[in-house]
Amino acid sequence: MNGGTMMELLKVHGSGNDFFILDEKNLESPLNDQQLSSLAQKVCDRKQGLHGGADGILLVTKSDLTSQAAEKMRVINSDGSEASMCGNGIRTVARYLSSKNQQTDFKIQTMYADLEVKKENEFAPGVKVFSAEISPVSFAAKDLKMHFPKKNQLLDQSLPELAPGFKFSAVAVPNPHLITFVDHQQLIGPKLGEIASYLNDGKNPYFPDGVNVSFVEVLTKDKIFVRTYERGVGFTNACGTAMSAASLIYVMLYPHNINLEQRLTVINPGGMVKTIVHQRTDGAYWISLIGNATFVARVTVAQPAALAGDFSQATWQATGEQAAYEKFVRGLDSEF
Repeated sequence: MNGGTMMELLKVHGSGNDFFILDEKNLESPLNDQQLSSLAQKVCDRKQGLHGGADGILLVTKSDLTSQAAEKMRVINSDGSEASMCGNGIRTVARYLSSKNQQTDFKIQTMYADLEVKKENEFAPGVKVFSAEISPVSFAAKDLKMHFPKKNQLLDQSLPELAPGFKFSAVAVPNPHLITFVDHQQLIGPKLGEIASYLNDGKNPYFPDGVNVSFVEVLTKDKIFVRTYERGVGFTNACGTAMSAASLIYVMLYPHNINLEQRLTVINPGGMVKTIVHQRTDGAYWISLIGNATFVARVTVAQPAALAGDFSQATWQATGEQAAYEKFVRGLDSEF
């Protein structure tokens, strides 16, 4: 199992949301969807996977003929399912493509849109930063695949049939998110896991395809904390689209605290990002997600072995960037 074509992977993370970037151009032959799903489950497994696993695989591939972007990102979750977008992941792919193609401002194709990405100033020495456009945005139940009787959208509404005492907002960015603002005890308590596991069991009547669920605590007028249970992943250090969705709902519900075009700090269990909520002339919202794009290690493993889940002969070459990121995180406020 150890021979054969070598597969090159790049271990990366954005706010602790970790992935393996796999560039299809580095494969002797492309993987079909079944192989890709199986590979993600094996590589990303936290116990038996590659060097502690990951939240998913980010496949870099050639863009479709209909796209204006040169390359495309596909997001394969650790359970083998495919996500429409990943805000933390696209920043790391942006850095990878920026270095590969010597560009600092360009577009990446995702499932539903070509998104603008851009190199930004470092957060701290050795902490590389990129911004990514998060769009399209929709509040429509059909786009969320949401089924609450007589509700075409949710914005700060009670759902006693789901969780009495909480008010929820739902938005697709374009993957679906359910957001609720809570106090600190609720943030760290068990309720998020209870609600999210129920809504992602594949049997509930409200979100049969599942949904990302986030609890949000307001820390100061321009700072929030977001804790997320990610569809297809579970509890995660950070979810970029969740932080973007939470930022949008925060601007909409708390205009006395922050407005459009103002920079918001979003703290998460894995670190911090900055967001800016924008509105186009046609009324449509979009969000700038600005955060780290850390390269942890370069990995090689025989392709047949990887597909079989055998990582015993994989090589791991650390970049040293993780130490700089951890130093940055230690310097963040610890009030929460």
